[in-house]
Amino acid sequence: MSENVLKIAVPNKGILADAAAEFLREAGYRQRSDSKELVLFDAENAIEFYYLRPRDIAVYVGEGTLDLGITGRDMLIDSGADAQEIMALGFGSSRFRFAVPVGSGLNVANLSGKRIATAYPGLLRCYLADHVCDARVIKLDGAVESAVRLGVADAIADVVDTGTTLRKAGLELVGDPLLVSEAILIRRLGSVVDEVAFRQLQARLSGVMVARDYVLIDYDIPEFLVAQAAELTPGIEAPTVSPITRSGWVAVRALVPRVQQHQLMDSLYELGARGILITELSACRL
Repeated sequence: MSENVLKIAVPNKGILADAAAEFLREAGYRQRSDSKELVLFDAENAIEFYYLRPRDIAVYVGEGTLDLGITGRDMLIDSGADAQEIMALGFGSSRFRFAVPVGSGLNVANLSGKRIATAYPGLLRCYLADHVCDARVIKLDGAVESAVRLGVADAIADVVDTGTTLRKAGLELVGDPLLVSEAILIRRLGSVVDEVAFRQLQARLSGVMVARDYVLIDYDIPEFLVAQAAELTPGIEAPTVSPITRSGWVAVRALVPRVQQHQLMDSLYELGARGILITELSACRL
């Protein structure tokens, strides 16, 4: 095997696993078809994927065992590993929040001296140190929301989605998020990798993110309305304007944000555009 092979850690289970695998497939990389596979070599792209526990990925990358990894921002910070975030990947978002018993009167400002249960002790200790709070950290591996009811803690700090589980446990969220997390690409501080392969990987991942966020819009419009249409669809740099056989009309093409596509189609039609089409992107380079 070539010495230039990139070794990349990928989550083997949990909420990031399927999303990370699909993201890499969209970027043109092979992924495992059997969840029991621990290693997969993509010979065409000279990359070796290692499927590991999401919480362990930052440690492997930080120790220099693997070149790169995909994990959560919360897990990277919690690990304290000698690794850094290279780029956010736009999926797997979550918020790390404090929760206290309903009606307890506890809030972020008066947690000093209290016991806070969490499955992310490293992340919580970093926050408490930064905010000069001497609360006691109680490390738990799971079911953190039960800690207060069982008398183990006075409050909890945990990853929150809808908050439904917390409310059922008699807890309420307080304060702003300690951290807004998402899936990220990480690399060991000061590591040496094949920069050509690394830049190609970054370009592909960025291309997938753009393709997920944008669509391609095409429409025909009277030439005298192009300036107004371009204000609606400026594209990344500028829209492409091409002549067509209909006198006084042109064809326009541009990338537009996916979330705005229907509003833009309505606005363009009202302006006078016709033949408005939306095309999905699978990948791109900008």
